Amino acid sequence: MFELKPYTRKNNGVYYNPFQTMDEFERNFFNPSFFDTALDQFKTDIKDEGDSYTLEADLPGFEKKDIHLDLNNDILTINAERHSEHEEKDKKGKFVRCERSYGTYSRQFDVSGINTEGIKAKYENGVLTLSMPKKSAQLPTAKRLEIE
Repeated sequence: MFELKPYTRKNNGVYYNPFQTMDEFERNFFNPSFFDTALDQFKTDIKDEGDSYTLEADLPGFEKKDIHLDLNNDILTINAERHSEHEEKDKKGKFVRCERSYGTYSRQFDVSGINTEGIKAKYENGVLTLSMPKKSAQLPTAKRLEIE
């Protein structure tokens, strides 16, 4: 018949303000800290192909010259930098809103099980693809020891 709800002012229909709800939505959606945390890392997929791994990183809007791959002590670092074009091209302040992100993005991966000499990279349609062959498994060798 009736639902039992604890009484709060939010449950009372008189205090509902749809404009306040929309303001809260817009404030949360366009909050710069939201975009900083959401965009500080690019998304990657890593597939095991048996004798190799395939890493695919989504880097839309980047130019090939702005993506750098560095290997240091079995750590692969992918750096991508997007430059701010609106600061250089439009000094007259024609922008009403600028939401595209600019800056440097970086991810690191442990490649200790990878033959780093055989890594191949290509960048096409906003996706960086790395083919990384696995190190060959060193089979233990058996030998007989002579007794002196």
